[in-house]
Amino acid sequence: MTSARKNSACLLAGLLLAFTVTGCRPHDFPTYPANYREYAYVTNGGSGTVSIYDVVNVRLDRELPTGANPIAVAASPTRNEVYVVNSGPANADGWLSVIDAQKNAVIGSIALHRQPVSIDVAPDGLTAYIANQGSNSVSVIDLAARREVARIGAGEQPVVARLSPDGKTLVVANRGGNSVSLIDPATRAVRAVFPGCPGASDAVILPNSDKAFVACGAGHQVMTVALAHAAQPAKENVPALAAAADRLESLLDVGRAPVQLALKPDGGEIFSSNLSSDSVSEIYNSTDEVGNTFMIGDGPSRGLVSADNSVLYVANSRSQYVTLYGIDEGKRLGSVKVGDGPTALALSNSGFLLFAVDQRSGDVAVIRTKIRVLFTLLPAGKSPNAIAIKAFNVQ
Repeated sequence: MTSARKNSACLLAGLLLAFTVTGCRPHDFPTYPANYREYAYVTNGGSGTVSIYDVVNVRLDRELPTGANPIAVAASPTRNEVYVVNSGPANADGWLSVIDAQKNAVIGSIALHRQPVSIDVAPDGLTAYIANQGSNSVSVIDLAARREVARIGAGEQPVVARLSPDGKTLVVANRGGNSVSLIDPATRAVRAVFPGCPGASDAVILPNSDKAFVACGAGHQVMTVALAHAAQPAKENVPALAAAADRLESLLDVGRAPVQLALKPDGGEIFSSNLSSDSVSEIYNSTDEVGNTFMIGDGPSRGLVSADNSVLYVANSRSQYVTLYGIDEGKRLGSVKVGDGPTALALSNSGFLLFAVDQRSGDVAVIRTKIRVLFTLLPAGKSPNAIAIKAFNVQ
């Protein structure tokens, strides 16, 4: 090839590359202001680290050491902070790492108790609730003061502690105790205990805070609990509401080993991921009925509903696939091949990208939700297991 032809070929290749990068991407991807930042935080249980991904540029930003066996992560709804639960070494206490999301650096550590496994942050961002599986307790954390302010006894091996939207009830799933504890956050006292939920594994609470659903992971049911509320006088177009105590409402038959529950953002249906039945059950929360149970994939372990309530994404942990289910259509929309063993899911703030954490292959798959295809695979640490998204504007 002559020098002139080489130069022409290189110029054409360069123009094509420039068109690909600067011409196509603005039409395909959201546009962001210059001061916008968004990161995905993935805990790597086997590496003692958190992988931090730049969502705007879709790349690995850094891998940050936090401590032994990081197992859960949550973003503050009010501050530019992210909280990582480190379960710690065997037979030792764990701790909570505080990450500054602007610097992506650890800026604090809060002592917890034996084998902490989950975190829920109050809507005002002031308090966190940590389920300590190894010490049968829930830690109440003052996030501003960076310290534990209370330790509440729960059932045996609590794995999830969820705060109701109105802040008046903490729902605790006790896996070893096969029970559900209800705690009053104001008094920090156990208000009620409901047995009969084998291997209680997950809980969701309706947006109006009147009902909780708990997955009985070692059985085949979902427990429904009506939550206590005070009497309310009648208002315009709203009838009076008599005071009511906490009560067991129903036990709903779903598939075998319901390990996780996904609630629609609008508070409508709930979807139970049934690990051992390879299925998902759709629950109508207003009538406590199971409307449909459908085969979804090999070992469904996590579900996530899109912000517009239209699509359920399911991570099938014994496969290499994330399955999409059309809620309105009532049918599968297809599957996307990701890495090996997807176990955790998160949507970007815009909903344009879905991040699937692949535990066995040690990577994170990025799916373009509009066209339902894999965009890229990003490296993670060893045994990644949980994910949280944090978006903010730099002042």
